[in-house]
Amino acid sequence: FTPDGNYIMGEAPGLRHFFVGAGFNAYGIAAGGGAGWTLAEWVMSGEQPLDLWSVDIRRFSDLHRDGDWVRERTLEAYGKHYTIAWPHEEYQSGRPRIVSPLYRRLKARHACFGSKLGWERPNWFAPAGVEPKDIYSMGRQNWFEAVGEEHRATRERAALFDQSSFAKFEMRGKDAERALEYICANRIARPPGRLVYTQMLNSRAGIECDLTVARLEEDRFYIVTGTGFRTHDFAWIRQHVAPGLEARLMDITEEYGTLSLMGPRARDILQQVTDDPVGHEAFPFGHMREIRIAGHKVRALRVTYVGELGWELHMPIGVTGKVFDALVGAGAPHGLAMAGYRAIESLRLEKGYRAWGADITPNETPHEAGLGWAVKLKSGVDFLGREAALRQRDEGVGKRLAGFTIADPDVVLNGRETIYRDGEPVGWLTSGGWGYTLGTNIGYGYVRRADAPVSNDWLDAGTYELEIACERFSCRMHRGVLFDPDMKRIKC
Repeated sequence: FTPDGNYIMGEAPGLRHFFVGAGFNAYGIAAGGGAGWTLAEWVMSGEQPLDLWSVDIRRFSDLHRDGDWVRERTLEAYGKHYTIAWPHEEYQSGRPRIVSPLYRRLKARHACFGSKLGWERPNWFAPAGVEPKDIYSMGRQNWFEAVGEEHRATRERAALFDQSSFAKFEMRGKDAERALEYICANRIARPPGRLVYTQMLNSRAGIECDLTVARLEEDRFYIVTGTGFRTHDFAWIRQHVAPGLEARLMDITEEYGTLSLMGPRARDILQQVTDDPVGHEAFPFGHMREIRIAGHKVRALRVTYVGELGWELHMPIGVTGKVFDALVGAGAPHGLAMAGYRAIESLRLEKGYRAWGADITPNETPHEAGLGWAVKLKSGVDFLGREAALRQRDEGVGKRLAGFTIADPDVVLNGRETIYRDGEPVGWLTSGGWGYTLGTNIGYGYVRRADAPVSNDWLDAGTYELEIACERFSCRMHRGVLFDPDMKRIKC
């Protein structure tokens, strides 16, 4: 039995050629055929043959070495095997387990926390008089309006997000650039101070990792990825560093806290707490600088996952509280708001940013996902997955990610809704939610075509519907970015 009710498969992280197939939660006979085939393919090829993230051993971390915690969580998980699976439902056992230095500050501001790989993270903030507690339903849940306020604060003023749970790695060594150039699909050979968004691909060009790489020095790189992908991404990178290269990968997640300051007034707030220049010319998008806030060194990364001007601020974990207090004080006159992960979700849906594990997985490739612009095919540099990516670029793809909108506020999209084109099922939503700025439901999903590559003309010629709770609703299909397609709000 396992702490999330799913079985455990794959190569054990840090132990090459040792494969696991266990923890079948009393349905091993039912799962045996498929599990046996996928595990055999994995052993023979060295790669999972399809997206197996929900059962991948790398979804766990050192937290799962704690036997008492595992037993407590497993009892809750197995007890829910036949209960209603509510959207956005959180486990309650074994919490809080890992907290950021801001936990008490955020709790005092009425944060409602969720849990990701053991970390307590603010999902949303309750307004005065409202209990910070999720009330689950299949319709709009009780946090809908509160998240809308956080979303609008980010778009109209500024918001502060505690993202200290981000997984953070550092690669050092004279061959670090060479190692990363092969593993990463985007170009890493850039000067110190540059920041690169990139995927890491398997041999089929499937997306194994989706992260950012900042060059600190000639032989040092700072890698940031999602909280839940810490074990997976670390194992993938380490496994694919070519033998003989001098490139050491280190996990430094607990050494740094992370605050994301986002919104049109983010620069005004940041400039008040640092003497370092943060104007667009001095500090362009896609760059990293070391600045001082409240007297402390901070790695400032000009990047965004919400579609607004902003910075990820990475500081030594022990000074996270002091940096937070300085930003809150400077932000008060600007209407700075606290915001959580559910606001991030609605903001990124409007901007069309992909989420690994949902919109992009080892099943999908950059050209299918609309991320071909981040693949260095024109550079002539070899990288893992290059041949497969070249074939897809030249021959086309049989499925493509598209956006879908339904303006009806009574409709609720959560993902997995069936997509119909001209009355025929062609896929399903990989993610869905409400866009508060655009005032519409937004979903993303892959439109499939069996007899020919998916072209722009073919996509545009169709009439689309989504099936929601056994009822079909007409929707609009979008190939482009819904919000700020020219990135004017980001690159200002």
